[in-house]
Amino acid sequence: MINSKQHIANEVIHFLKANHENMLCLLKDLITIESPSNNKQALTNILQFLEKKLDKLGFYSILVSGNKTGGYLYARPKIRKKNDPLQLLMGHCDTVWNINTINDIPITEHKGKLTGPGVYDMKAGLTQILFALKTLKELSLKVSSTPIILINTDEEIGSIESTQAIKRLSKIVNRAYVLEPPLGLSGKLKTARKGIGRFTISIKGKAAHAGLDPKKGVSAIVELSHQVQQLYGMNDFEKGITVNVGLIEGGISPNVIAADSKAVIDVRVNNNKDGKYITKKIHQLKPILQDIELKIEGKIGRHPMEKTPRNRQLWKIAKANGKLIGLNLEQATAGGGSDGNTTSLYTATLDGLGTTGDGAHAKHEFIFIDKLVERTALLTLLLLDDTLIKPKD
Repeated sequence: MINSKQHIANEVIHFLKANHENMLCLLKDLITIESPSNNKQALTNILQFLEKKLDKLGFYSILVSGNKTGGYLYARPKIRKKNDPLQLLMGHCDTVWNINTINDIPITEHKGKLTGPGVYDMKAGLTQILFALKTLKELSLKVSSTPIILINTDEEIGSIESTQAIKRLSKIVNRAYVLEPPLGLSGKLKTARKGIGRFTISIKGKAAHAGLDPKKGVSAIVELSHQVQQLYGMNDFEKGITVNVGLIEGGISPNVIAADSKAVIDVRVNNNKDGKYITKKIHQLKPILQDIELKIEGKIGRHPMEKTPRNRQLWKIAKANGKLIGLNLEQATAGGGSDGNTTSLYTATLDGLGTTGDGAHAKHEFIFIDKLVERTALLTLLLLDDTLIKPKD
């Protein structure tokens, strides 16, 4: 005898397969509405498009404008019980692609793949959100935790204005599902992410003529070379600590001893303990040369998404629901950050729930067309799961 969960899973799969073409049409519409992080009008256009879609699904939306960004969309059901627990659906609609990129990377369907700028990261994920909600509505499936939605326009530039809203929502929900792309061609869910830090070292030396009075100068560039070596010595690959000097600048002319130099450093860590350790170590750097002024700024801006007890519990729930639709899910740690790093600080978080494919931020970006249904089905079942998770460990 088929149990009730399996019966619902079968219904969900059947409904989504019947709507596969509609899903692809919606996804293509989202790709066509190009939405680079730096174009406020384009971002307004796609948020308004999403608002209309959510309205038809019975959701009330608030569009919050940004000062430097396109802002974000917050949505909740028009009809809901005030005391019901909440679950958060997170996504972003901005992409790394400029307007008219679609002319160079057109939407194509070929050999089971759908291509287009932003299809994988992460307009397929937005499509999943809308169709998971549509599935719940059309099949009259009741959830024990009310879904609320936040879609931001600044994730690709560090969620510089939306992070505060994400924090506020994360504190009141019992779980968060992040629709970023999964990892690898096998579609591994992201149960951990590295924390990301950005640091800047500014050095002031003393200028002098390189030919006439070289001894009177103190080179900020030479000092920077010493600091770079110390920074690279902080790498600890076994612990997952990486320190990369990715940008340097300095000097004004080949015949002048450089009075100024600067380096920008990217830091990645697996846990908050290592984040505090490496932050302290960088800020403790001292000048090697005499008469040098050293200024160090920066911090871990996105804390790691760690495998906390509540996150592990949510992974187990996903694994069990995946089996109902024939998915043998795997998990992985991602080197990059997302808004899941933020939600994980406050509530159970599962990331990488988007559609399997490849090529985030690359010209060959694609999803596997047949994976759109199964990943949307998984999201739908996760929304239906009645296992309530405490917001705090």
